[in-house]
Amino acid sequence: MLKPHATDDQQSGRPSFPAGLANSVGTDTEMTPWERVRQRLHDEIGEEKFSSWFARMELDALTKDAVRLSVPTRFLKSWIQENYLPRICELFAEESGAQRRVDVAVRSAVARPMPLKATGRREVVSERSPEARPAAPAVVAAPAVAAANVNVNSLASDMSSGSPLDPRLTFETFVVGKSNSLAHAAARQVAEAASGANPVFNPLYLHAAVGLGKTHLLQAVVWAAGQRGRRAMYLTAERFMYGFVAALKTHSAIAFKDALRTIDTLVIDDLQFLKGNNLQQEFCHTLNALLDGGRQVVLAADCMPAELEHLDERVRSRLAGGLVVELGQLEEDLRLEILKARYQTLAEQHRGFAVPQPVLEFLARSVGQSGRDLDGALNKLLAFNQLTGEPVTLEMAENAVKDLIRPCDPKRVRVDDILRIVAKHYNVSRADLLSQRRTANVVKPRQVAMYLAKTLTLRSLPEIGRRFGGRDHTTVLHAVRKIDRLMTGDRALADEIEVLKRAVQEA
Repeated sequence: MLKPHATDDQQSGRPSFPAGLANSVGTDTEMTPWERVRQRLHDEIGEEKFSSWFARMELDALTKDAVRLSVPTRFLKSWIQENYLPRICELFAEESGAQRRVDVAVRSAVARPMPLKATGRREVVSERSPEARPAAPAVVAAPAVAAANVNVNSLASDMSSGSPLDPRLTFETFVVGKSNSLAHAAARQVAEAASGANPVFNPLYLHAAVGLGKTHLLQAVVWAAGQRGRRAMYLTAERFMYGFVAALKTHSAIAFKDALRTIDTLVIDDLQFLKGNNLQQEFCHTLNALLDGGRQVVLAADCMPAELEHLDERVRSRLAGGLVVELGQLEEDLRLEILKARYQTLAEQHRGFAVPQPVLEFLARSVGQSGRDLDGALNKLLAFNQLTGEPVTLEMAENAVKDLIRPCDPKRVRVDDILRIVAKHYNVSRADLLSQRRTANVVKPRQVAMYLAKTLTLRSLPEIGRRFGGRDHTTVLHAVRKIDRLMTGDRALADEIEVLKRAVQEA
């Protein structure tokens, strides 16, 4: 979805791979235990949640008895310790063959600039010279909070480091196609509205699967609004949660809330991760105050407002009352335009790297559910070319990206359709599938529905768990593995699953 931009690795002449993950050319045996742990975490919880919670986790020390990891904020440390520390310990033991204590610390931000996350929200980015980058907007993260008091000033600084703006993510670098033209037009109109004008689309709510450009449009709104002198704030749901909790701890909650409500344009990303009754209540109050005061609110999530089942009904209703726009899957023409722009930048950075037009057309036709998939495919060609010296040909490309080839452009399957069809097939209710009931006549259909959701949709395990009554991702993983295992020895069940798959895909 984005035009390309160079990462630090690309500028230095090295191939670019997802941050913290082994490159796709290497084998598992070439990866360190830490890289394998990160890879397994990524596979278990999905791209979006991994990018939000683990992309900035680093290995600081590995001894005979202990593993020392570090993260940039106290909030991340607390969340990981509460939710994933036991699993990280298990993965380290499995990958290294030794049981070690795992410690998580908060590292200093001094002289440690946050690296670009190649796997998180960068899709394909455009090359822009430093002088061509937009000037920083009047407000880029949380400066309005800084005027409240000393405690909030410290909090604002911490929040700013957690939700940075990328100067490359602007409207000028966004590649527009049929699948995203409405979202792009709506975001641009919101961002370029005259100061003091009543918002037309409020709130503006964007939703899409991973890697289709939500974050690019959100940050473009903030850049454009800031350049027009409006106070704009970009926060992820994680940073909103951290800011509110930290304000409570420093007894500055009132100042924090008042400062939020003075923002002209509030932009919140990854709304699906906003959890906790108190946080949702405060978010609802802030949302109402901004909307009632004629302030612009722009939000993004991975699903429609009605599907954010963990949010209060009042919040979902208020979100649905604005303009809700979906960014669709990338059509082939748009994928080709993205590839051309990305290749042009890579060719400028790596002399001798040449990709023929037929190869670009092959990639556009065969690879990619998102801009990141296309970026990864080109990076893979670059790696093969740089590491083996083999020129890029159609035969070489087919071999290099064979694991990224999709069999066809699948229809976007909805979890609601899966629930409806499975419930009807097994003569149970949708409420039964989402309930905590453990009777045999409910457990099997629920596990089948989870299996179908994992195999037919692009949703991660945590996302599926959330749609199935707020279950943990490990429950979904267990269900998927169990059904997969049963199908190998039960021909009747395998045929039954195939019938359900066809019914869902034809729904």
